[in-house]
Amino acid sequence: MTATQHVTDIAPDGQVAADLVTAYRENGFVRVRGILGQQEVERFRTAAESILAANRSDSTAGAVFSQLVNVWRLDPTARELTLHSRLAGVAEQLAGVRLRIWHDQMLVKEPHNETATEFHQDQPYWPHEPNRHAISAWIALVDVPPERGCMTFLPGTQHVTGLRPQDLNEEDDLFEADPSLRWLPRVTVPLRAGDCTFHNSHTGHMALPNRTGLARLAHVNIYMDEDTRYSGAAHVVTDPLGLTAGDRLDGEWFPRP
Repeated sequence: MTATQHVTDIAPDGQVAADLVTAYRENGFVRVRGILGQQEVERFRTAAESILAANRSDSTAGAVFSQLVNVWRLDPTARELTLHSRLAGVAEQLAGVRLRIWHDQMLVKEPHNETATEFHQDQPYWPHEPNRHAISAWIALVDVPPERGCMTFLPGTQHVTGLRPQDLNEEDDLFEADPSLRWLPRVTVPLRAGDCTFHNSHTGHMALPNRTGLARLAHVNIYMDEDTRYSGAAHVVTDPLGLTAGDRLDGEWFPRP
């Protein structure tokens, strides 16, 4: 078998081309190919599989996916990926502001999981004071074609703010919150292992079912504006920290990569 040639959108200085920045700011998402090299992918995938095996009982498992949050605090290899300077550099180039880690998460869609992750925005779930530039780097640690559960995006919805949180299990929930979104074009983005999509926290997106015999394994770095403050709302990341509404989300839990 011939090895797949590594294709990357990352220049030697760690930057991406201006057209990718423009696409992100116009559409609210962009695919960046080859943000991880092949050896990096293998190392991070092996670590992710070990972390999942050791901590599966702690995962938030449901019909949609299994999730582990803040894996960077569990394992030194995961920490390297969450604080990876190449990923953070691209995120800041796309967002146009200085960022820090909000949290990471490992997202696993198990084999033959016929359940879609329905359309939603991320930002309504988070206890943030206005945070317009939060951006998620969704890193594929295995090949993720449509049949393995890649994501579909609603271009331009990064400008839609003020919606309530949506139910990931309800197909129409986002469209009930804003009926105009139902008629937008939908863009499905398959990824090779090592590719990454970046999307704004307000960009509507969903993930397809995994109809294959291989788990869909992704590591997600979520970055927030450097000056983001705590809103006071409940969240699994901030609940144990004893924060007061208005506190800046910084320090050891929310580092700058």
